[in-house]
Amino acid sequence: MNKKRTASGTGFAAIGTAALFLAGFLLLVVFGARSFRDAARTQSLNGADRAVLSYLATSVKGNDTAGAVRVLETEEGQVLSLSDGDSGYALRIYRRGNDLVEDFAREGAELDPERAEIIGQTETFEISCGDGLLEIVTDAGRVLLHVRSGEGS
Repeated sequence: MNKKRTASGTGFAAIGTAALFLAGFLLLVVFGARSFRDAARTQSLNGADRAVLSYLATSVKGNDTAGAVRVLETEEGQVLSLSDGDSGYALRIYRRGNDLVEDFAREGAELDPERAEIIGQTETFEISCGDGLLEIVTDAGRVLLHVRSGEGS
């Protein structure tokens, strides 16, 4: 007696179902990884933007004494100058190319963009002040500060 082997439809259905679940699982992994990557990138960019604005606000508030906060117009553009008390030095924040930079030098000294430290990236750096209110606008957004000394000029 010879038994002939015949393909069972049940076996093919089981293999097909397993392959379908495997393909679905792999698609979920791929799309999940892509979504996580995009979310992590967005979170990183938002963190960098908040860091730039927070740094500017902290710098101004940390040096907010009478006559310390000034906005200068130079060849480089607008410069936020924060005097360091009676030392004769100032922290100067300005834009060089697409970088927001800072340097610490004697008040009135020439800007030295080559030696300045990069704070962050921005194509916009606009400063306006009046009535004790200082407004700083960058690509990351806008920060409004009430200059406690009332001297923002």
